[in-house]
Amino acid sequence: MRRFLRTGHDPARERLKRDLFQFNKTVEHGFPHQPSALGYSPSLRILAIGTRSGAVKLYGAPGVEFMGLHRENNAVMQIHFLPGQCELVTLLDDNSLHLWSLKVKGGVSELQEEESFILRGPPGAAPSATQITEILPHSSRELLYLGTESGSVFVVQLPGFRTLDDRTISSDSVLQWLPEEARHRRVFEMVEALQEHPRDPNQILIGYSRGLVVVWDLQGSRVLYHFLSSQQLENASWQRDGSLIVTCHSDGSHCQWSVCSDSRSPEPLRSSIPYGPFPCKAITKIFWLTTRQGLPFTIFQGGMPRASYGDRHCISVVHNGQQTAFDFTSRVIDFTVLSEADPAAAFDDPYALVVLAEEELVVIDLQTAGWPQVQLPYLASLHCSAITCSHHVSNIPLKLWERVIAAGSRQNLHFSTMEWPIDGGTSLAPPPPQRDLLLTGHEDGTVRFWDASGVCLRLLYKLSTVKVFLTDTDPNENLSAQGEDEWPPLRKVGSFDPYSDDPRLGIQKIFLCKYSGYLAVAGTAGQVLVLELNDEAAEHAVEQAEADLLQDQEGYRWKGHERLAARPGPVCFEAGFQPFVLVQCQPPAVVTSLALHSEWRLVAFGTSHGFGLFDHQQRRQVFVKCTLHPSDQLALEGPLSRVKSLKKSLRQSFRRMRRSRVSGHKRRPGGPMGEAQAQAVSTKAERTGLQNMELAPVQRKIEARSAEDSFTGFVRTLYFADTYLRDSSRHCPSLWAGTNGGTVYAFSLRVPPAERRMDELVRAEQAKEIQLMHRAPVVGILVLDGHSVPLPEPLEVAHDLSKSPDMQGSHQLLVVSEEQFKVFTLPKVSAKLKLKLTALEGSRVRRVGVAHFGSCRAEDYGEHHLAVLTNLGDIQVVSMPLLKPQVRYSCIRREDVSGIASCVFTRYGQGFYLISPSEFERFSLSTKWLVEPRCLVDSTKTKNYNRPSNGNGTGPKRTSGQVRNSRSQSDSEEKKPGPVMEHALLNDESGVLKEIQSTLEGDRGSYSHRRSHRVAVGCSLGNGEGS
Repeated sequence: MRRFLRTGHDPARERLKRDLFQFNKTVEHGFPHQPSALGYSPSLRILAIGTRSGAVKLYGAPGVEFMGLHRENNAVMQIHFLPGQCELVTLLDDNSLHLWSLKVKGGVSELQEEESFILRGPPGAAPSATQITEILPHSSRELLYLGTESGSVFVVQLPGFRTLDDRTISSDSVLQWLPEEARHRRVFEMVEALQEHPRDPNQILIGYSRGLVVVWDLQGSRVLYHFLSSQQLENASWQRDGSLIVTCHSDGSHCQWSVCSDSRSPEPLRSSIPYGPFPCKAITKIFWLTTRQGLPFTIFQGGMPRASYGDRHCISVVHNGQQTAFDFTSRVIDFTVLSEADPAAAFDDPYALVVLAEEELVVIDLQTAGWPQVQLPYLASLHCSAITCSHHVSNIPLKLWERVIAAGSRQNLHFSTMEWPIDGGTSLAPPPPQRDLLLTGHEDGTVRFWDASGVCLRLLYKLSTVKVFLTDTDPNENLSAQGEDEWPPLRKVGSFDPYSDDPRLGIQKIFLCKYSGYLAVAGTAGQVLVLELNDEAAEHAVEQAEADLLQDQEGYRWKGHERLAARPGPVCFEAGFQPFVLVQCQPPAVVTSLALHSEWRLVAFGTSHGFGLFDHQQRRQVFVKCTLHPSDQLALEGPLSRVKSLKKSLRQSFRRMRRSRVSGHKRRPGGPMGEAQAQAVSTKAERTGLQNMELAPVQRKIEARSAEDSFTGFVRTLYFADTYLRDSSRHCPSLWAGTNGGTVYAFSLRVPPAERRMDELVRAEQAKEIQLMHRAPVVGILVLDGHSVPLPEPLEVAHDLSKSPDMQGSHQLLVVSEEQFKVFTLPKVSAKLKLKLTALEGSRVRRVGVAHFGSCRAEDYGEHHLAVLTNLGDIQVVSMPLLKPQVRYSCIRREDVSGIASCVFTRYGQGFYLISPSEFERFSLSTKWLVEPRCLVDSTKTKNYNRPSNGNGTGPKRTSGQVRNSRSQSDSEEKKPGPVMEHALLNDESGVLKEIQSTLEGDRGSYSHRRSHRVAVGCSLGNGEGS
């Protein structure tokens, strides 16, 4: 019977933990998921985006970001800033209005919801009578005009949302001022346009869907002008001096109407169908903007020929004889034009077009010839191609940082040099203490390098691996190219491209050495590329090698996809990371683990069939090891042919449930079962013995995993270490591998010294094999030196960035499986300590990473710990090497399988995980390392009306930033363990069913309730910091 000792309460340790650990969700990087509304304040120069989940996000200068969430999870339909104030009004799809304000507290601004309101009609009125369609914040800053589906315009006083019934502009009151020929009830219906006169605040424009437009006098309560179109009205806008009204219609036309006392002509001055004469789609929004050069800008959405281009999402810009239809790859939600903000100015002089599409934000420079795009400093479309993996690297050396930026700047020559035009507010956040990179792998075979140092996640460089392979699409082909005489004049804009030429190109694993500049990437079809950084473009052939992981074993036949065909001969590569060797795994299964040791010039890779080691300096294979079990037939089907395996997987899951519910007679075990003995015992006897074992009250029964379960040979983790493997007198390089079946393989390596590195071969020999008793998947391996500190990264000591490891004392091996943490002594590999996470808490490890936690009080004090993410979405910090749990926090919903699988930990106690396909949530477990938003917006100190200049820079300058207020959970608020259940099982029936359903549904539903609770997941334990 095992003993469980309760540790006493140590006040000093509790104080120290408060100095080391604190949980905060700080920043949401990327593009808001499912945007639904756009707003802009010309005076504050701040952009607002609303989403279908009820979130409101504000963006100003880089680093100035705020987020608010409505109490209701209804979609945000409209956002309007109150003129000249730090306030905005939102309209939700439940017809409720909400007033938000930016208030200064403690020297920083905070976004707060002040009050809400629902417009009520008279008793017995139809719901459409008060269904709001248009909102006009009046320049008086005290009134809101609300257009409705019934044709009435209600007036609400701010603050307080008090309805002024005596000022309501009903359709009947408008009708009595119309001449006889215009008095048709059909001219009314819903209000489509509501605009204040640009020069006279006592006049407003009201446009009705049936084609009637009136100019209403607020003081005299009468119609001053009316215009009646034969086509259904979509929208209307004023010219800056108020002498002209421009309307757009459902037939793809737009009309100009003169507003002057001596002209009451019922006909428009001009009417045109830009893409006629064939039937066109509606123009849904239009801007008519004057310039000092004389000719105005006409900017409108829609209007494309219905038959040929009706499925395009376009915004057209017409000016000075030039016309371009900007073609977006996702639906346009809304757009606005940034122009002269001073109301006294004579001309609009537009300088930027801001378009909110469903999957990205696009800003176009209207001052520069050709109207180029402006590079985004934030709101990047992370999912321009679906994210398949991520990898974080902390504290990048300045030289590598500058080389990556230089390579990326050559890719950005097509962007405008305009400074970022949305520059409201002031960031008060301190500059980032170090340079961090977040690398994301994508489905289209690209790797993107992001500056993750501060609040703004900015794209630095994009690497494409497509050129290495033969695909159906020529990489040099420009899909957006179009002849000069083509009509309509379409031009593709934006970066969102959800289509991949070949799903086998997808990147699955990334490993970057920040000291040598070597990069290893591995993909879906078993391809492993090793790349090095080159500052100049080059043309060379990529050497190819093949790794046969089955080692010609008979009886195995790969049923999955074929390998990618490599491009023969020399290939031109642009400056940046250039591949020099390609290792092709056979069978071409997904690469599941990757490790790179740049000092030894070795790369290790693993799949569901085994793992191998490759010497990329001599371009030769060192060894391969097949880990396939005779029953692993699913491993031979590949990820693209899982239809048959689904039924088998479900059957196995239900069989496990039935077995776990069977209660056998309790027996006293004959004696402790060692690791080696457990391997020899038959599967049936092992299962029976474990099920009937009498457990201590605080442990759960753990079902033994059968060796016949599928994917036992799946290689989960690879790790390089210089440690004592054969005896305690000599240390040597080694490679460790952990599998899905709970097996750990250790190979001793003989790496020749540098002077004979090219002459002698790297030798490898298997030295150890450990089989965990319960065969739980191994998710992390780590070696601790004599001081119980993790071994440093390759070349880290050589660059004087880490102390040399203690090679005098005995080393320890930490093996993390899904169910437990176990410490072994080296070189004997005898068990020393263990922490049974699953048995004690009922959770399983999904991600794990090593992090250094610095004290917020003592500058020179810090501790190394394990950051652990479980399948319940909890994050725990576990000490090394004593394996004592320190703190636990709730981070991700347990149902969010995608979020848990996407999480990566950093080396300094931070982490990232996907809360939607397009957004990373950033969190921190450390009190010292906290990227937190701090910014100030003051309406009394609004920006000058000067337009942004077009400098000689290559894009927006990076500014360390800030976001919403972080949500913290301190040590005192840590999650307490629930009551002990004596006979609780690891997974009850409903839990298993939910896990199966979540796995089968994939991304569906993973993000629908993403804001209720969120969880973080760690990355694989090894030499790197990401997975």
